[in-house]
Amino acid sequence: MDRLLRQARSTGSLNLSNRCLREVPVEVYRSLDAVGEGEKWWEGVELQKLILAHNNIEVLREDVKHLSMLSVLNISHNKLSCLPEAIGELSLLKSLDVSFNLLTRLPEEIGSATSLVKLDCSSNNLNELPNSLGRCTDLSEIKVSNNSIANLPNELANCLKLMKLDVEGNKLMLIPDNIIKPWTMLTELNAARNMLTSIPDGIGVLKKLVRLDFLQNKISLIPSSISGCCSLAEFYMGNNLLLSLPVELGELSRLGTLDLHSNQLTEFPVEACKLHLSVLDLSNNSLSSLPPEIGTMVSLRKLLLIGNPLRAIRSSLISGPTPSLLKYLRSRLSSNEEAGTGSSCYPMNDNLIAKAARMSLSSRDLSLSGLGLTTIPSTIWETNEVAKVDLSRNAISELPDMLRTCSSLQVLILSGNNITQWPGEIFSSLSNLSCLKLDNNPLSKIPIGGLEALSKLEILDLSGISSLILDSSAFSQLTQLLELYLRRMKYYHIPSGILHLQRLKVLDLSQNSLISIPEDIRNLTSLQELDLSDNNIGALPPELGLLESNLQVLKLDGNPLRSIRRPVLDRGTKAVLKYLKDKLPEQ
Repeated sequence: MDRLLRQARSTGSLNLSNRCLREVPVEVYRSLDAVGEGEKWWEGVELQKLILAHNNIEVLREDVKHLSMLSVLNISHNKLSCLPEAIGELSLLKSLDVSFNLLTRLPEEIGSATSLVKLDCSSNNLNELPNSLGRCTDLSEIKVSNNSIANLPNELANCLKLMKLDVEGNKLMLIPDNIIKPWTMLTELNAARNMLTSIPDGIGVLKKLVRLDFLQNKISLIPSSISGCCSLAEFYMGNNLLLSLPVELGELSRLGTLDLHSNQLTEFPVEACKLHLSVLDLSNNSLSSLPPEIGTMVSLRKLLLIGNPLRAIRSSLISGPTPSLLKYLRSRLSSNEEAGTGSSCYPMNDNLIAKAARMSLSSRDLSLSGLGLTTIPSTIWETNEVAKVDLSRNAISELPDMLRTCSSLQVLILSGNNITQWPGEIFSSLSNLSCLKLDNNPLSKIPIGGLEALSKLEILDLSGISSLILDSSAFSQLTQLLELYLRRMKYYHIPSGILHLQRLKVLDLSQNSLISIPEDIRNLTSLQELDLSDNNIGALPPELGLLESNLQVLKLDGNPLRSIRRPVLDRGTKAVLKYLKDKLPEQ
């Protein structure tokens, strides 16, 4: 103990976890008063981080107030029945973990710890949260899962920086609109296993919400305002009382996982078939038929239908592989409908082109998608103030020189054309370009330094260009990049330049040939979505677990993973990241 205390006086950090302690050693509360022989008291450092997890501690004394510089306190997995009022005197405390104890209440004084950023009091015996938490306006993460809380205090609406709220496994019957509406920074809401009968009507204000979990409640309706959750990637509504789905669900363009199992649904809306889902769970509902348009959801890797009274589909198809089921559903579409799902190639229509040019004058948005164009008529450039140009799904092989004059251009969509040469000279004139989509073109090479001109790029899509030659470090030039899509590129390794993109939030490397993930993935500290599905990855580095605080969506389906048990994978992103993080050696 003396050695650890001496080390703590030099580092400011003390870890006493897993030591069978029944109480906190008195010396810990006044570590600087116990300066030993050979130590220089003036060089001592006040305790800033104290870890007491996994012991048998029953009391945290009021003397904790003497640790005035403490910023991290972890006393989880102990036998505390109460917290001292002095906890409120820790004015610099940012992280407090008292999970897995015997707490029946939190002291009101906790609201005086106004520097709190993270609070974890999950797995206790709490019946309520103190109103004073509303004074902790820097709170970004609250975990109170597995308690007996029946109501959330209205004062939580003051926590405008809240990003993650976990109230799973409580007795909540309502999440009021007045509390949820100010949480515009929220990215994750877990309210599974409660007694909720409704979803707040104001849920649509949560435009940054990535993960929403209402599993195992008593909810009978999803409000149409759900369409406002434009960043939603995972939505869990299994084991509720849903009778129908709103058509607005089809507007969630980033939704990848939709869990609707064990409800009372009688139909799946056609409007939702335009979703780009990878997982759709409709098992154990009351579906007697399916819209054949589901067959056009080509991104779907897992469609679960067992437990429905489906009469028109053979049971072998229902329980068989998803691709076979989708193929069958596509076969039931009329030839006209099926044709409409592929890449359209219509004859050139002068009226449509003229109309698009006129509209661009006021909207600054020029859309000529799917018109079968091989060249761009010069007549469309009636303004050089256009901000968005969509030329996708045509047969264009070269970009017109007139595009150079569009100095205000921010979004350029060239998906699904015949571009073979990198139009570097044109790109160098587009100094404000923030979004470039070149996916599904026969582009052969991006020259060295070719990406330098795109320094302001925030979104880049090169998916489907499997023969592209590109220096592996080239991506490091895109320092402002937020989203990068590299599907179907035949990559065996992640290009090294990607691992330097500190601002990257979305990385899609699905449908490649990746065999491993480098430890340096830990450098992508801003990452919120990572799609590694349909590769050849056999193991994941524990360092991936270090991204737990920000990474909301991790897609791993279609990999021969041997290092992680299936029950862990089935529990989703958070369970996988925690499993990986726990494998890291203690620092």
